[in-house]
Amino acid sequence: MTNPIQDFNQRIIDEFRAHHGRVGGPFEGGRLILLTTTGARTGTPHTTPVGYLPDGGDRILVIASAGGSSRHPDWYRNLVAHPQVTVESGVFTYEAKAVVLAGEERDRAFARAVESDRGWAAYQEKTDRVLPVVALHEIARPGPPNINASSPGEAIRLVHDAFRRELALIREELSSRSGGIGTLGAQLRVNCLTFCQGLHNHHTGEDMAMFPFLADRHPEAAPAIDRLRTEHERIATLVAELRQTLSGTDLDAVRPEVDRLTTELEAHLTYEEEQLIPLIDRA
Repeated sequence: MTNPIQDFNQRIIDEFRAHHGRVGGPFEGGRLILLTTTGARTGTPHTTPVGYLPDGGDRILVIASAGGSSRHPDWYRNLVAHPQVTVESGVFTYEAKAVVLAGEERDRAFARAVESDRGWAAYQEKTDRVLPVVALHEIARPGPPNINASSPGEAIRLVHDAFRRELALIREELSSRSGGIGTLGAQLRVNCLTFCQGLHNHHTGEDMAMFPFLADRHPEAAPAIDRLRTEHERIATLVAELRQTLSGTDLDAVRPEVDRLTTELEAHLTYEEEQLIPLIDRA
């Protein structure tokens, strides 16, 4: 006999992998990962779609809500028994160490989650158990990141699209904070800062590795690469200004900074794809 929950999850998993993290249905427009754990009793791998919260640096947070069930979800019991897990973001796949948060750290993280989505509070109200919050710390590996792409050019486009999606989510979150909510929420601030750090890391990697590689093999691309380097500096300035604005609580001051960054970053990403992806795939 088929299991409706397993069937539903498998449809989400298949759609997620086929569309590099984009799904419809109840997860559409949300932040979603595929979390693969090792069965606590069986020792076999199990993959589950799970919503997540950005948390800056090298970790993300997941909440073992199980829709407010009285029992912890299987994936949570698995990672307690076997803390090393695999995370798929739609673009990247990486190994991570799961750490269950406790005490004030757990409570602060859960409060941020509720601030961004009241659904977490509704789940907590349905059950007597305290919903666990788990930090997934990426385990650093030597070499380039594992990107789910068939070519270097596709890898660049997928990374760019991930930045586009996250920035769109942040803009949507900014727009939804109205109706008397006039301050910048803690989780929204973390989302913005995590995005800024990821963008900085991506551009630094391009400046240090991809641009020199292409400049050496394609001298004719020097004008385009010079322009892209200049745009990196401009975007870094916009990111610094956004970071400064995020140190306050004025939501109305953040919106125009995000809009400026969105406009210039979109133009930059499009130009880079037009100019460099054909060269990358030839190289």
